[in-house]
Amino acid sequence: MSARGKSTRRSRPKSEPASERSLRFGRREWLVCAGLALGIAAIYAPVATHGFVNWDDPEYVTNNPMVRRGITLVGLWWASTTTHAANWHPVTWLSHMVDVQIFGLQAGWHHIVSVLLHITSSVLLFGWLRRTTGAFGRSAVVAALFAVHPTHVESVAWVAERKDTLSTVFLMVSLWTYTEYVRRPSRWRYLAVFVSVALGLMAKPMLVTLPFVLLLVDVWPLRRFSFSQQEGGKWLPPWRLVTEKLPLLALSVASAVATFVAQSRGGAVARLDAYPFGLRAVNALISYVAYIGQAFWPARLAVVYPPRAVPAVWTVAAAFATLVLITALVIRSATRRPYALVGWLWYLGTLVPVIGLVQVGSQPMADRYTYVPLIGLFIIVVWGAHDLFAGRVAWRSVPAVGAAIAISACAVLARAQVGYWRDDLTLWTHALAVTGPNSRAHNNLANALSDRHDVADAIAHYREAVKIKPDFGEAHSNLANSLAGQGMVDEAEREYEAALRYRPTDPFAHNGLGSLLDEQGKLAEAISHYEAALRTAPDMADVHNNLAVALTKQGRLDDAISEFLQAIRANPSGASFHYNLGVTLIQRGDSAQARKHLEAALELNPGFDAARQALGALASKR
Repeated sequence: MSARGKSTRRSRPKSEPASERSLRFGRREWLVCAGLALGIAAIYAPVATHGFVNWDDPEYVTNNPMVRRGITLVGLWWASTTTHAANWHPVTWLSHMVDVQIFGLQAGWHHIVSVLLHITSSVLLFGWLRRTTGAFGRSAVVAALFAVHPTHVESVAWVAERKDTLSTVFLMVSLWTYTEYVRRPSRWRYLAVFVSVALGLMAKPMLVTLPFVLLLVDVWPLRRFSFSQQEGGKWLPPWRLVTEKLPLLALSVASAVATFVAQSRGGAVARLDAYPFGLRAVNALISYVAYIGQAFWPARLAVVYPPRAVPAVWTVAAAFATLVLITALVIRSATRRPYALVGWLWYLGTLVPVIGLVQVGSQPMADRYTYVPLIGLFIIVVWGAHDLFAGRVAWRSVPAVGAAIAISACAVLARAQVGYWRDDLTLWTHALAVTGPNSRAHNNLANALSDRHDVADAIAHYREAVKIKPDFGEAHSNLANSLAGQGMVDEAEREYEAALRYRPTDPFAHNGLGSLLDEQGKLAEAISHYEAALRTAPDMADVHNNLAVALTKQGRLDDAISEFLQAIRANPSGASFHYNLGVTLIQRGDSAQARKHLEAALELNPGFDAARQALGALASKR
């Protein structure tokens, strides 16, 4: 028998496409998935003992009456229709409601869910790259950099940024479902893509660029379009690829319109006269380059960065030249290295919604904005390093060694960054330490100090905040609250007026000034401010309650009862609202209804002695 006859094992043809080879997941692929999961768990383990922070977490969870109820029919309707927090993202609201339903307000579990979502995205990213490129090591390195990069800590360790981790899971699912659709087109597979894109947009509207991302992956790694017709494989004309994405583009347009309306109503979109387009464009140029710098040197990261001063002309020119040079290089190499062009356009394109051309808030940049965009840069660096050194035997180990060093360094820095999210004081103290004069950091540190009854230090930081930014209405309002609590009524009133001068519709300032006037017996003026607050924020339970109390003092019991009911409707768990309504009903002679609400107050707060005494007084009259 010849040597050829002894062999019965079928060898794999060398021409087998990478996409087919990479469909096969073996032990080493699953080991990488396990390694990603364990590495992320080790870095983010401290968040299990972290609490909520005082920036957006109250608005999203701890002080949000709809979310605090868990899953309810009313809550589901609210989540699907509300523009609360200047956004429309019903899937994110639902996620928070599910957490509260299962875990209550135990912050550690909310954090753990975000970490699990980050693990899921990292594993899906690795699997998708491995599947579509056939490159095991490079896919693992890109996923590892995504998993451990320090700039991603903000998205994972901040409960209110659940929208980042959740929407990115749907982005990864979209890449997978789209790849399946490309391999074997069918209506059902396209429907899976459509649904996953829609869910991603309903988790965070930043994914409006997802149809654009799918066009990019048509070029690489799916290779449905080639810059060189000499390449083998089946490729489609550009118009076919674009037409295929039109239903997804319609989703993005609808999401963008809904988001713009929500943010405009919420006052989050800055006016053009406040931030001229020229300044926005300059900020965008500098931010694009600054984010690249953070990708390679992630130092002095902070939860919020102060607004930039107007940059020097040479700084703008250097940023513009850097972006033009990189763009020219990746275009020139598009035929031989399509991953470079795709990675660069991924980075530029996915940052467009948050780069500042439409200015939302006053922050020039934020770490969380790079959660998805940096994937593009990671692809360029990792695949580029492989191409640079793979053909040189003496240097072949350089990419692996460099990757190990980079991943290890990022993991160490990320673990340290996680520690800054331990609590409010640590978070904002660190922000001030690494950013210098920062009005938002002073204001939020003051809030944390005030919550801990360190009023003197809180007032000092509020004063510093308005000194740095005199038109900071929120800080003026917070300073006024602290001054009023210290009995400094005249100065508090001036600060409330300053807050309303810069933010005329601020419901918190109107409510605070109304309470101050109420205590001085100026009921008509107080009621006017309460009503102004409710015109802007009709669901603020505390304002309805304060208005009702003022109306009771005027003897307008029916109007007061109506406002108490509004307060309870907005926040059914407010024991004091039920108590106040019960007392008012007693004054009107409706003992049966009064007893019902006093009992509700006691059920919500068993230690509510005033409610117990009022019930006792009612019982003695029977």
